[in-house]
Amino acid sequence: MNTRHLVDPELVAMLDTFPTLTLTTEALPLIRASFAEMMTNMSVNLPAFPDISVSERYVPGAEGAPDVRVLVYLPTNVAKPLPALLWIHGGGYVIGSAEGEDLGVKGIVSAVGCAAVSVDYRLAPETPHPGPVEDCYAALQWLYTHAEELGVDAARIAIGGASAGGGLTAALALLTRDRGEVPLIFQLLIFPMLDDRTVTVTEPHPYTGEFIWTPEANRFGWSALLGQEPGGPDVSPYAAAARAEHLEGLPPTFISVGALDLFLEEDLEYARRLMRAGVPTELHVYPGAFHGFNMVADAKVSQMAVRDQMDALRRAFSNSR
Repeated sequence: MNTRHLVDPELVAMLDTFPTLTLTTEALPLIRASFAEMMTNMSVNLPAFPDISVSERYVPGAEGAPDVRVLVYLPTNVAKPLPALLWIHGGGYVIGSAEGEDLGVKGIVSAVGCAAVSVDYRLAPETPHPGPVEDCYAALQWLYTHAEELGVDAARIAIGGASAGGGLTAALALLTRDRGEVPLIFQLLIFPMLDDRTVTVTEPHPYTGEFIWTPEANRFGWSALLGQEPGGPDVSPYAAAARAEHLEGLPPTFISVGALDLFLEEDLEYARRLMRAGVPTELHVYPGAFHGFNMVADAKVSQMAVRDQMDALRRAFSNSR
C-alpha cells in the first residue's frame, strides 16, 4: 500500500515526525511514556486558558472497582448553569490519559462555553472490557448526580471522544440508553474506533490505514480490550458499538473521519445505521486526512474539522435549552 500521494499536502510533514507504533505487551510501558512525553512537548508555548479552572476528582467506580480519576474543567467567565461534556480520551484502548488531551478539552470549553469532565479510565490489557466503559459510566453518573454542585445543567449533558475515546463514547451511549438512568442530549464521535471486525475483513479498503493507526495496531488494541482475538462471536456492543443490533433511541450524533483513516468504512456504516434507526446524524469525511490528522492544528483541513465539531456541539447545547 502506498497512499502518501493522497495525503493533504499540509499533513504530509507529520508522517516524517510521528513515531511508528509497533504495539506489543512488552513495549507498551515505554510507548505510553513516550506518548505522554510527546503530548507534553506539543503543549509547550500554547495558550494557558486563564478563564478555565481545572480540578482533579476521584469518583466512585462500579461495584468492586476502584475510584475513577477525572479532571473537571469549569469556565470562570460563563454564567451557570452550564451545559457539560463528558470527554473520553483516545489511544487505542491501551495508551493515553486525561492529561494528554488537556489542550483539546480546554479548547472545547473555551469555544463552546461549557463545562467538561475528562475521564482517566483504566487501560487495557491490564483492565479489559467492561472495565473501561464502566469507568466512563461511573464518571457520567457522577457528573449527572453532582450537576448542581458543579454548576451544570443536568438536562444538557453530552458525551464525546476521539479514536478509542470515540468508540468508548458510542459504547457508553448504548449502555446509558439501556440503563435509563442518565439523559444524554448528544454524542460527538471523532474518527471513532467502533468495530473489532475491521481486523478480520477479507477485502480491506485499499487506501486506508497506512498511517498512524495501522491494521496491526488495531488488532493489538482490540485484542487487549476484548481479552481475546477480535472478530469472533458474542462480542458485547458495550465493547464494540458496531455490534449493537438496535440503534434506536440513541442521542443525536456527530461523526467525523478522514478519507484515509482505517476506521473510514466502519464509521460510514455506523452513521448509515444510525440514520436508518431515526437518530439525527451529522457525518463529515475529510479528504486527504489520515487517523489523528487534527494533531496538525494549523492545517486547513484540521481547522475545518474542529470548526465543524464546535458548531455541532454548540447547536446541540442550544437546541436542548
